[in-house]
Amino acid sequence: MSASLPPATTPDLYRYQNHLFVIGVIALILCAIGAIFNFDQFLHSYLMAYVFWIGVALGSLAILMMQHLTGGAWGLLLRRALESATRTLPAMIILFIPLLFGLHRLYIWTHSAEVAANPLLQHKHAYLNTPFFIIRAAGYFVIWILLIALLNRWSLRQDKTGEPRLALKMQHLSGPGLFILAITLSLALIDWVMSLEPEWYSTMYAVIYMAGDMLAAFAFTIGVIILLADRKPLSDVITPDHFRDLGNLILTFVMLWAYTSFAQFLLIWSGNLRDETPWYLSRTMGGWGWIAGALIVFHFFLPFFMLLGRSNKKNPKRLAVIALIVFFMRLVDVFWLVEPAFHPGNFHLSWMDIIAPIGIGGIWMALFIWFLKSRPILPLQDPYAEETFNHAGD
Repeated sequence: MSASLPPATTPDLYRYQNHLFVIGVIALILCAIGAIFNFDQFLHSYLMAYVFWIGVALGSLAILMMQHLTGGAWGLLLRRALESATRTLPAMIILFIPLLFGLHRLYIWTHSAEVAANPLLQHKHAYLNTPFFIIRAAGYFVIWILLIALLNRWSLRQDKTGEPRLALKMQHLSGPGLFILAITLSLALIDWVMSLEPEWYSTMYAVIYMAGDMLAAFAFTIGVIILLADRKPLSDVITPDHFRDLGNLILTFVMLWAYTSFAQFLLIWSGNLRDETPWYLSRTMGGWGWIAGALIVFHFFLPFFMLLGRSNKKNPKRLAVIALIVFFMRLVDVFWLVEPAFHPGNFHLSWMDIIAPIGIGGIWMALFIWFLKSRPILPLQDPYAEETFNHAGD
């Protein structure tokens, strides 16, 4: 059995890759033109899009390390897609640069007059200041790149040599790696998103975001696997039971996202704390409540009840539809989390809120396909490969 995509699929992937890249570049050019006329809105939309797409990459890194820790046949089907998603991170570092030029427009804690007039901002100034913000961001990227480089390098070497010790090395790195990722990603989310409203805080915020990032990563990579499932070598390996397992994974993270989101809401609303409830008020008034309601229905209830049915999970077309709904609603979720910081209690949707995710996403997905094509679609030298193939033949 060949471990790489057969030549017949290569033109398809090239076509998708090239089209996505062109779409992404055109969309970013349109955003750049929009920035000339409304730089603030450009920054708002760009931040929202950036946080969403880097979340897919980092959510994939979390799942990849989780799979190395736990093992299991399901991970072999997703590993190449997860690895390809993580390897887009260097491009995300470059795409982070426009945000650095807009720090003063995005974050109120960069305004010396505001800090001087607000005792709370003065108290947080040792942490929330521009030089330390940039240093922390650089540190996050260095740590993430190191984890990604090691896992991808060892995985490639495993493909070539089949050394059993490489699986152990990836497993041993993934334990502390998950802890380090959780800490750094939590801090990054506090810096990039929660500090948009520096007077508000929540200990659940980063957990909710990470659950959403992993859910988006699952939805995206599962969609990719379904797209390639009828082509060799995946068509020789994948079974309805594999689709069921993947559907169960999406269901698990849909429930985790819903649980953490509701837990934060319940604690803040029942406590009726003056410093915390305004965050929800700004996201439920003036039209934002409709977005919140849509998230409840389409980001939880609809996929939850659809995934309860075994037939839906075993049917790749239905599972692909569910994954697409979840992925899109995650983008809506990030929009709902970010945009009300700039337009509290007054719903606002700019054309750049639509174009910016397309721009960054087009480039991100073009790179993803490029990386996906560069390696065998299945890690045949992995210790769990035999289990996967035996499962396929059952």
